[in-house]
Amino acid sequence: MWYWVFKFVIIGPLARWYLRPRWQGREHLPRSGPFLLAGNHMTMIDPAVVSLGVPRRVIFVAKSKYYAGTSPKRRVLAWFLRAIGQVPIDPASAAAASPALDTAGRILREGGVVALFPEGTRSPDGRLYRGRTGVMRLALPLAVPVIPVAVQGTREVRFPGQASPRRGRVSIAYDSPFDLSPWANRPDDPEAWREATDALMTRIAELSGQEYADRYVTEDEREERDRRTGTEP
Repeated sequence: MWYWVFKFVIIGPLARWYLRPRWQGREHLPRSGPFLLAGNHMTMIDPAVVSLGVPRRVIFVAKSKYYAGTSPKRRVLAWFLRAIGQVPIDPASAAAASPALDTAGRILREGGVVALFPEGTRSPDGRLYRGRTGVMRLALPLAVPVIPVAVQGTREVRFPGQASPRRGRVSIAYDSPFDLSPWANRPDDPEAWREATDALMTRIAELSGQEYADRYVTEDEREERDRRTGTEP
């Protein structure tokens, strides 16, 4: 229930007014059956603008640290994420990510929609970084469609309380399903997951127009980004 309340009554109308999102390619979104959304990750508002353009319920996996902490802000965030059915995940550890991916797999087997940001974190500088293999760990064994997504314009948004508040002009593009056939006969092969992920990230870079950095974001880059943006402790 909370998901639809937030999407259509509370967050949705405010986001549409302040962010002025424009969606392209929604005809590529399956109207029924399971599928995965895989997109670039620029800011913390990306999940909202991606899911608002999808007429179905979208389940994101969120970093497990967002569910931790005892401050009022952290408790509210943890409640909000649980209320809309999000799944915690540790993007830096394949072993720690497995339970969340198992849950995402169950959602897909039940015909649901799951969204992942393959980079595992927000870009520190606007470039697109190497993707983690979680999308393909789900998509190849389950043979579900993967829809590449490109978000643009969220880095320019400034909310009230930030320096120089500024409304956005955000664009979100949903591409046609990514071709998984080259790896279809290797659904449980980690090398296939890696190859398919790299090809997917190339496609997302083409869609978003971002420069591609073929490496993971470093911890130092994350910390500097968080200090600069003031978005995480």
